[in-house]
Amino acid sequence: MVKKTNLFSYFNADFASGLVVFLVALPLCLGISLASGAPPLSGIISGIVGGVVVGFLSKSHLSVSGPAAGLTAIVLTAITDLGAFDVFLLAVFIAGLIQLILGFIKAGSISNYFPTNVIEGMLAGIGIIIILKQIPHAVGFDKDFEGDEAFMQNDGLNSISEIFSIFNHVQLGSIVITIISLTILIAWDKIGFLKKFKLIPGALVAVLVGVVLNQFFISTNSFLAILPEHLVNLPVPQTLEDFKNFVVTPNFSQITNPKVWVVGATIAVVASIETLLCIEAADRMDAQKRFTDTNVELKAQGFGNIISALLGGLPMTSVVVRTSANNNAGAKSKLSAIIHGVLLLVAVLSVPVLLNKIPLATLAAVLLLVGYKLAKPSTFIHFWEKGKYQFVPFIATLVAVVFTDLLKGVMLGLIISVIFILKGNMKRAYHFRKENYVDGDIIHIELAQEVSFLNKAAIKTTLAAIPNDSKVIINAQDTVYIAHDVLDLITEFKNVQSKDKNIKVKLKGFKDAYDLVDNSLQSNHVTFESYYDVAKRKLIQKEIFE
Repeated sequence: MVKKTNLFSYFNADFASGLVVFLVALPLCLGISLASGAPPLSGIISGIVGGVVVGFLSKSHLSVSGPAAGLTAIVLTAITDLGAFDVFLLAVFIAGLIQLILGFIKAGSISNYFPTNVIEGMLAGIGIIIILKQIPHAVGFDKDFEGDEAFMQNDGLNSISEIFSIFNHVQLGSIVITIISLTILIAWDKIGFLKKFKLIPGALVAVLVGVVLNQFFISTNSFLAILPEHLVNLPVPQTLEDFKNFVVTPNFSQITNPKVWVVGATIAVVASIETLLCIEAADRMDAQKRFTDTNVELKAQGFGNIISALLGGLPMTSVVVRTSANNNAGAKSKLSAIIHGVLLLVAVLSVPVLLNKIPLATLAAVLLLVGYKLAKPSTFIHFWEKGKYQFVPFIATLVAVVFTDLLKGVMLGLIISVIFILKGNMKRAYHFRKENYVDGDIIHIELAQEVSFLNKAAIKTTLAAIPNDSKVIINAQDTVYIAHDVLDLITEFKNVQSKDKNIKVKLKGFKDAYDLVDNSLQSNHVTFESYYDVAKRKLIQKEIFE
């Protein structure tokens, strides 16, 4: 199979998905900027730069960058402490420089150590957050800002109590439009003849129907008419001078202010970690199982934050919600992220009045489906069937992400995973042996007795470096335990990546993993041969060769 390398190879699919991401990103960018105490267009500027600049420089095929809800509290506090938005922009500029340095010193490699169950727990947690946060918007109760991911809200409620509050604030027109939008979105994916219109995304159809239906309600003075506060609210500059007033530049006279450097370093670290988590999640979503160079990603994010700061934009990260929407909409390459950024720019310059007619209920319907796909029941069943050593870190990460935040949730999942690994899989040192090779060689890769997710990075790097047209023998004859992450990595390499590079792969010594799982470890690792089988085989070999 030959890879398509041209940026426009998948234009139809990428344009459709870029349009969907644009519709999702518009209210999120506005909501995050307002919640951060920043100028309204600063979030849009960040979204534009994240789409066009980072999208072009990044090696990720699905990731979408922009202002992140996870930075909202940091931004709000920083603007207050520093006293002015232009001083804060200098901190964002410094954060971008630090991220560039992190990229050059290859700090992005730490993403290889995030176990799959923790990443999937993070995604499922984000999915539940999206559902909890969008239910109020779906019924016309928009007290909390779009893009908020925190359990405790600024309005004094939390993600759960907010849902109970909606019964006193239900707007029937919003419910009608939400139901119609959901029907369109589901039908667009399920009904055969509608699938032929791939260039026209279902989300766009739902938005157009929602706008037209609400305009009909307004023109007929219907009680179903949705009020302006439940519509997209993009600022509408009237003149060129208005645009200039929206753009703020960094105050470089504060370069010696130590507070600015502390804020810059904080933003750089938090934004980099969130980006690496999202990139790992994006690679997990990718149907083609392509790997992203995370060091290049840090450089792209750094350059993006520098440009965003110079134009008056908020700091950015790779964002899970927009990335998930991008994947669900059928994106094939990074062109979709670039298109979403271009559309944000066009929207601000030309059609803000039209965009302000979009009901938030329609966008809530789009995000509700995104949330469901991230937190599908089948995901829970999948990790439950893998055993407690896979399920506990997954569910712990999910719960912590919902009730605290993304970073705390992932940290808890990592700690639990490491405890389990130290208990069950770190009895012996890991050994990975390889030979020097060139194109066309037969390459022998031997796995040690016990392989944990801590060995994932070395194996991933080795498999990625195998040249085209090679023959690879992966030998697991001495392997007793292997982490599911590594097994998934080897399976994806054999079934997908090897075909892209015309590599022939032979697995040696592998048995039916799930029939031989050691009961004491409950699927934390896949068992290939019992210790008894290994000893017996070695004894037979000794008798034969001696």
